[in-house]
Amino acid sequence: MQDKTQLGSVETTIVDGIATITFFHPAHNSLPGKLLAKLRDAIDAAGENEAIKVIILKSAGERTFCAGASFDELISIENLEVGKVFFSGFANVINACRKCPKFIIGRVQGKAVGGGVGVASATDYCYATKFASVKLSELAVGIGPFVVGPAVERKLGTSAMTQLAINATEWRPAEWAKTHGLFAEVYESAEEMDAAIQTLAEKLAKSNPEAMRLMKKAFWQGTEHWDELLDERAAMSGQLVLSDFTRNAINKFKQKA
Repeated sequence: MQDKTQLGSVETTIVDGIATITFFHPAHNSLPGKLLAKLRDAIDAAGENEAIKVIILKSAGERTFCAGASFDELISIENLEVGKVFFSGFANVINACRKCPKFIIGRVQGKAVGGGVGVASATDYCYATKFASVKLSELAVGIGPFVVGPAVERKLGTSAMTQLAINATEWRPAEWAKTHGLFAEVYESAEEMDAAIQTLAEKLAKSNPEAMRLMKKAFWQGTEHWDELLDERAAMSGQLVLSDFTRNAINKFKQKA
């Protein structure tokens, strides 16, 4: 039997200077370690490809954008080193988005949980549908949104990020996320969202690449220490996931799923 944590895919398509990176996992687009590594590599490669002018980051399917960390993999973590490596996967994706010299447009068609909120927050301009509720559920399973926290706080501000992190079981609607800066626009349907994304992507593909590179560098100014910061945060999460409290909480969540 194939290990559930190894399923999934990351694919990149390039059309007229627009790269679309699509990730997929059958468990609500959750992100196990190997998929996180593939996603980081795809973002790095797109950033280095001179034929690509702008990137669209999306997940497959019509419902959940990203359910965050893979519970199957979380529950299998047996020591701090393995735990830190796993949570570093999310750190590496966020840092890849941050360092990428191209603008990244996020496409969030449905719910985003935990690491999924972090991925959406790491994009430069993010569209969503009205179904794109958000939740930072980490505390509910005994951890905390340490790795994704800096990216989420950068987009939402400290107050809104704190609300999400503390009230870890409550969904916040897409309009709430738009009001606080995570989403640029919220649409009634995926079709409307995709039309808007295509329009913006085509405009950016014709814009000055050097101007966009310098703009992105300016927008992310003050995050140069994130390599070290997110590494420290990954170690914090890696330690917490080993506790009996967290293991019991994750098992309870898995039984409900």
